[in-house]
Amino acid sequence: MILLLGGAGYVGTEYQRYFARHGWPYLAPKRREADYTRPEVLQRLIREHRPKWLVNCAGYTGKPNVDACESHKAECLHGNAVLPGMIREVCEAEKLPWGHVSSGCVYNGSHPDGRGFRETDRPNFSFRSPPCSFYSGSKALGEEVLEGAENCWIWRLRIPFDHIDSPRNYLTKVMRYDKLLEATNSLSHLGEYVRATLATLERDVPAGIYNVTQPGEITTREVVDLILESGVLKKEFQFFANEADFMTKAAITPRSNCVLDASKLLATGIELTPVNEAVVNALKNWQPAVNS
Repeated sequence: MILLLGGAGYVGTEYQRYFARHGWPYLAPKRREADYTRPEVLQRLIREHRPKWLVNCAGYTGKPNVDACESHKAECLHGNAVLPGMIREVCEAEKLPWGHVSSGCVYNGSHPDGRGFRETDRPNFSFRSPPCSFYSGSKALGEEVLEGAENCWIWRLRIPFDHIDSPRNYLTKVMRYDKLLEATNSLSHLGEYVRATLATLERDVPAGIYNVTQPGEITTREVVDLILESGVLKKEFQFFANEADFMTKAAITPRSNCVLDASKLLATGIELTPVNEAVVNALKNWQPAVNS
């Protein structure tokens, strides 16, 4: 059985879908029923249900985007840095292996060597390497809290998308934004991300940090071209002149734009679809929102 924390969120919901499809027994407690952010409650859940693994999707991302974290710093810091540390303490005390949903937004720009950022590269978009968004700073701090953790897998997610129209889906955001910022990024297909992260537990690959992103990189304009080619949407997309224009007119805090190197995960034998192909497949199977 798997104990899933944060199961009601965008990523947690996909974990629940996976468990339901594959017949995996799991428990996804609601905080109002069992406040797992309190160590004594989490410990009681673990001792009562004896899960094989714990998966932590709980955190604070801000709605509708990371700008909201700038005005909710206490909640953001607690959800992304304090809570993972507490979970670590309880899981280590109970000898329970666990995985943590982290973020690739701890990097920005290009690596000096011209490659994607690897797990061994220190975050360069963090409180220790400003300027950064408060969200990215808190996620980088959360990874620091977990350094050296026992039986802990840290799974970096980067701009999630899939074939289901949703306010959290990157493809939906691209389609609905009035104006876009041209940038080069790694992306994570949500379904493949969930499958791959659970595979690290099933296959007992070495614990540690893993970039769970589609191989390759993609630009905003390439995503727009694929949307238009798919026929899912007909629209004349507008772009900001540059990042300074974007920051002046549309954003409160800086955004992370970067490419991650997923070779460490791929070397374990866990396969991921190349990013362009994954986007094409998502658009080919696009499911519009019911009220759209």
